[in-house]
Amino acid sequence: MEDPYIWMENLKDERVLKFVQEENTRFREFIGDLPEKLIEEVREYYYLPNIVRAQITEKGTIVQVNEGGRQAIKVLESGEVIVDSKELEKELNDEVLLQGFIGDKKSKKLAYTFSIGGADEGITRIIDLESGEIIEEIKPSIRNIVFLENGYYFARFYRKGETPDGVPAPAERIFLKKEEKEEMIFGEGLVSGYFMNLQKSTDGKWAMLTVSFGWNKADIYFGPLEEPEKWKKVYSSEVPAYPIDYVDGKLYIYTREGKGLGKVIALDGEGAKEVIAEEEFPLEWAIIVNGKILAGYMVHASSMLKLFTLDGELLDEITFDVPGQVYPLDSDGKKALLRYESFTVPYRLYKFDEKLEVVSEVKVEGDFKVGEDFATSRDGTKIHYFIVRGEKDDRKAWVFGYGGFNIALKPRFFPHVIPFIKRGGTFVMANLRGGSEYGEEWHRAGMRENKQNVFDDFMAVLEKLKKEGYKVAAWGRSNGGLLISAVLTQRPDLMDVALIGYPVIDMLRFHKLYIGSVWIPEYGNPDDPKDREFLLKYSPYHNLKPQKYPPTLIYTGLHDDRVHPGHALKFAKRLKDIGASVYLRVETKSGHMGASPETRIRELTELLAFVAKTLDVKV
Repeated sequence: MEDPYIWMENLKDERVLKFVQEENTRFREFIGDLPEKLIEEVREYYYLPNIVRAQITEKGTIVQVNEGGRQAIKVLESGEVIVDSKELEKELNDEVLLQGFIGDKKSKKLAYTFSIGGADEGITRIIDLESGEIIEEIKPSIRNIVFLENGYYFARFYRKGETPDGVPAPAERIFLKKEEKEEMIFGEGLVSGYFMNLQKSTDGKWAMLTVSFGWNKADIYFGPLEEPEKWKKVYSSEVPAYPIDYVDGKLYIYTREGKGLGKVIALDGEGAKEVIAEEEFPLEWAIIVNGKILAGYMVHASSMLKLFTLDGELLDEITFDVPGQVYPLDSDGKKALLRYESFTVPYRLYKFDEKLEVVSEVKVEGDFKVGEDFATSRDGTKIHYFIVRGEKDDRKAWVFGYGGFNIALKPRFFPHVIPFIKRGGTFVMANLRGGSEYGEEWHRAGMRENKQNVFDDFMAVLEKLKKEGYKVAAWGRSNGGLLISAVLTQRPDLMDVALIGYPVIDMLRFHKLYIGSVWIPEYGNPDDPKDREFLLKYSPYHNLKPQKYPPTLIYTGLHDDRVHPGHALKFAKRLKDIGASVYLRVETKSGHMGASPETRIRELTELLAFVAKTLDVKV
């Protein structure tokens, strides 16, 4: 099938750069001075302190926090700053995004990773925590660092070329680094689509390694931490699974075997025993704290906690006042740190030993109501959605969806949505098949040949809102960009506005662009005739036709090294050529991971401005 716009995949082509420049100008002319009126308000909410990661160490609680336009890694108790993104930007004379950190528990070393312009691929530095000196700088960045007494394990994701054992990229391998020597110790022969995650038990003696294929199946290896040659496969499943911890001679494992709703089993020398059985709603995660199992459940896409004995006896249930998401950031076996987030709470940090205790929090003041409702999809499936309102409701809804990769859309804080709600807008977040909201069956009902279910689910929510008198702006990012562009081609009448961010759109070529081949387990393989048939049926790029489309904003970043910007550029050009009301925004300093605070604030403000202009929201 000939593609007349394939030249737009070459981001160095002068015609592409000219198109980007012209379209950026045209978009900014359309939104006019609205961003100037809105940016301070978006900045105010974006700049609220937000702890995104935390780790328990001998030095104290080390956290990664976004605050006041900078990202920092610091000690929570003392306020000592270890890494400051502003200092990094001065050093490198460029915009920096902090991606994460890991320290050794004894507070001797800390590794952190940052990228320029929001790219996935960045730089990892390992520093001496006492002196602050850089011990090592690794380019491109590495991940999954596990510190040892003398050295560390790490994972390297090959985006280009091939692995040391000759497997073509993209592929991942695990290495052991001691002094100057680097040795590949796991992954030989594993092809694209396999991912690895290495953990150590909370007592620091055992290695627990998960090898997963796509977002579907998992093998678990276990053995002495310092002796990788002794790691043995102890568990294998055709569903997601991971090790929780090794306690009292038993390896506790989270698995989605059965109906796919999640349960806990324990392995010992005599085999596997079920500890926590499947329930009506999905078990999302479990950790072991003080000889008890703390488990996080997802009830209609928001969190509740249960506490069990190590034998699975229920001790307590913990619910939250406002629907939110709660997940563990770290545990040392005696206490755990948990993070809560909701639509009006950027974060709340809890400590848990015997009970939950708030350590730190930030919330937005105002009269907000977080409600829930259901729509009915084409095949009768009930589709849950959150609905967030302020003091008034002008029947203008901004609707967010995703539906894929086993990712649940749970309550979260969007700084640019608060100004919309305060001006009479309503924010809606839909829980579609393809995610993990109702277990593994829910995920599989929205992948591969079942992908149309995801679009039908979203259409059902939009249709219900339209019948209730709402004007609707539909929004999705990444795989959510695929969602919005597919619904745009199938039912443009259900949207008054479309926002399509960093999208996957050309479903016949996604696997040939950047790391797209790793999504084959989720989407299907365009080179397989059977898969190609169902991909072609919905591929937004191939299903555009002359019809009435609502005002549409497609936005991407030139530094996106996960989803190729060519998807967005080609779709925008095709829409433009058939006379659609389409605008394109291309950020020159933004990648899939995000961007520096100021770049991200500008992007979010311009999304808000587009919605305000097209839905006629008074600014």
